[in-house]
Amino acid sequence: MDKTLQAFGLAVALTAAMAGGAMAQPSEVRIGVALEPPALDPTAGAAEAIDIVVYQNIFEGLVRIDQNGGVQPGLASDWTISDDGLTYTFTLQDGVTFHDGTTFDADDVKFTFDRILSEDSVNAHKEFFTPITSVTVVDPLTVEMKLDHVVGRFLFDLGRGDAVIVAPESADNNAVEPIGTGPFAFVQWDKGSRVILEAYGPYWGEPVHLSKATYLFISDTATMTNALLAGDIDGTNNFASEALAVFENNPQFKVLVGTTEGETILTTNNKKPPFDNLKVRQAMAHALDRQAIIDGATYGYGVPIGAPFAPHDAYYVDLTDTYPHDVEAAKALLAEAGFPDGFSATLKLPPLAYARLSGQIIASQFAKVGIKIELINVEWAQWIEDVYSNKDYDLTIVSHVEPFDIGNYANPDYYYGYDNPDFQALIETLNGTTDEAKRKALAIEAQTILAKDAVNGYLFELAQTGVWNAKLTGMWQNSPIEGLVLRDIAWTE
Repeated sequence: MDKTLQAFGLAVALTAAMAGGAMAQPSEVRIGVALEPPALDPTAGAAEAIDIVVYQNIFEGLVRIDQNGGVQPGLASDWTISDDGLTYTFTLQDGVTFHDGTTFDADDVKFTFDRILSEDSVNAHKEFFTPITSVTVVDPLTVEMKLDHVVGRFLFDLGRGDAVIVAPESADNNAVEPIGTGPFAFVQWDKGSRVILEAYGPYWGEPVHLSKATYLFISDTATMTNALLAGDIDGTNNFASEALAVFENNPQFKVLVGTTEGETILTTNNKKPPFDNLKVRQAMAHALDRQAIIDGATYGYGVPIGAPFAPHDAYYVDLTDTYPHDVEAAKALLAEAGFPDGFSATLKLPPLAYARLSGQIIASQFAKVGIKIELINVEWAQWIEDVYSNKDYDLTIVSHVEPFDIGNYANPDYYYGYDNPDFQALIETLNGTTDEAKRKALAIEAQTILAKDAVNGYLFELAQTGVWNAKLTGMWQNSPIEGLVLRDIAWTE
C-alpha cells in the first residue's frame, strides 16, 4: 500500500473524472456551520466541529450510526459475536479504496486500533476501546477483536468518529489533509473560511447525489441569516433558534426541528475552590432558573434536564427537581459553605449563541444570590485549549453532543475534575452489562449520583434546528451522533 505523490495525483484525477461521469447533472451544496474545526482528524480531537465535516463523509468506521441511533454495516459488511460476548469477527467490504487510490484491508483496521490504544495515543476517547485486548488479521477481509470484558455498547462505540478507519501511510497528516474511504474526498481547507469536499468517484458504496460540498464557517447569527436569505449558502444544520421566525413561514426554506444528544451544561471545575465544595455547587444549582434560561437562550426550543442524559433516551430519568430554583436556599447553602457574601468567578463562553445568551442570563441569576460572574467570550480554538485541554477555567457553558457520554464523569482527568471512586465503579459495571433492564437501572443510578452531587449545572437538551433550501432533501432531522451526513442530500426540481 505504497502511497506516492504520483499515485495521489492519479487518484485525484480519477476521482474528478469518475465523479463527473457518474452524475449527469453534477450539483453542489454550500452549508453554513457555526464553528471551524481545529483539525480534520476525528481520531485525534474531541471537537464536534471535526465530525460535522468529516464523519461518514470523508471517514468511515467498521459500522455507522444512522439517524435513529441504530448501528448499520459500514466498512464491515457483517459480523459475528461469540457466545461469551468477548470475540467479535468482522467481514470487511471488498473493493474499498482510500481517497489516494490505495486499497483498504484488514491491516488498516489493525493499524487504526493499535494506534488508538497505543501509549502515546491522542484519541479523545481512548477509554471506549481499552477493553480491546487484541486485533488479529485473519485474512485481508477478516478481522477478529477480543475484549477483556463484555461491553454493552461496543458496536455503537465502533460507529463513533473516534473509531473511523485510517491508513498508516496517511494517518499522521489527516489533521490537515484527511484521507479516508468515504463518499466524499477532501479538496482544500481555507483556514478561517471554508472546507471543500468533492464526491469520490470510485466510492465502494451507493453513489451520492452531490458532486461537491462546501462548509462555510459563520459564527455570527446575523451573518448566517443574511447568507441564507441571499442564497450564499443552501442551509445550516443547527441555526440559532432566536432567528428561526425569519424562515418558518418562508416557502423558499424548510425548518427541520429535531432532537440531539446535546446536553447543555454549566460546566464546573470541580477540582478548583470553591467549586470543590458540594454546598457551593448545590447553591449554584438552586440559583439556576432553567425555564428562564431556555426561554431566553433557545426561545423555548430546549428541554430541561437534571442530569447529563437526553430526555429521548430510554435510560433517562427526570431529575430536574433535585435542586429546584430557590434563591433563599441558595443563599443559605453559600453561608453554610463559608460564603455568606457570595464570591466572584469567571465564566468562559465559546462563540455559540446558546452559550453566550445562557451566560448572560445565568450571571443575572447568580447575582441574586451573591455570586458575581465575569463573562469572558473566547473563540473556539481558545476554548479547546484553555478550558477543555488545560482546565484553566472556573465555569463554562457548552453542549456535550456525544451519545451516552455519562462515562466522562468516571474519568477524574476529564475537564470536569470530578473524582468519585464509587461512581467510577458503577460506570465500569454499567459498561460490562448487556442486559437492558440492568443497564437502565445502573444508568438511572449514575444519573442520580451526578444530580445529587451537582457536578455541573444541568440546563437543557439542545434541539437541532436546521434551516435549508426548500429544494433540498435527505438532511438528518435528528442528531443521535455528532456529524452532518451528506450521503442522502439531494436537490429536487
